[in-house]
Formats: sequence, structure tokens, C-alpha cells
Amino acid sequence: FIIVAWLASSCEDNNCQQCKIVTRKTSDNSIVSSSGGTEYCGAELAAFKAANPTITNPVLGTVTKAECN
Repeated sequence: FIIVAWLASSCEDNNCQQCKIVTRKTSDNSIVSSSGGTEYCGAELAAFKAANPTITNPVLGTVTKAECN
């Protein structure tokens, strides 16, 4: 039981955020597509953000980026 409790609360001790990849229209900031949210903590959070830079597509008029909160 102690191990299960520790695993369940392990993210609470670190910097954790729910993140997803979102594509928005640049004209009105409306969402075109969005991935399901996943919680990342500590080094995983930093790695997720680094691996998913903001990408602007001027042809389609969209911006795709990682959004975390």
C-alpha cells in the first residue's frame, strides 16, 4: 500500500503539468486539432517541451505547439 501511495503522489512533489499538442488557426486562434492531455513531471516535462517546438505553417495559416497548464 505504501508503494502505491508513493507512486500516486510522486508527481505532486515535482513540477507537473498536463500537456497536449494543439494546432490553432492564426486568424482567430480557434483549435483545429488537439491531442489528448498527458501529465508530465520534472525532467519529462522539460523533455516534452523541448521535443515539441512551435511550428508555424503560413500556407495553412496554423500554429502547432505544446500547451501545458
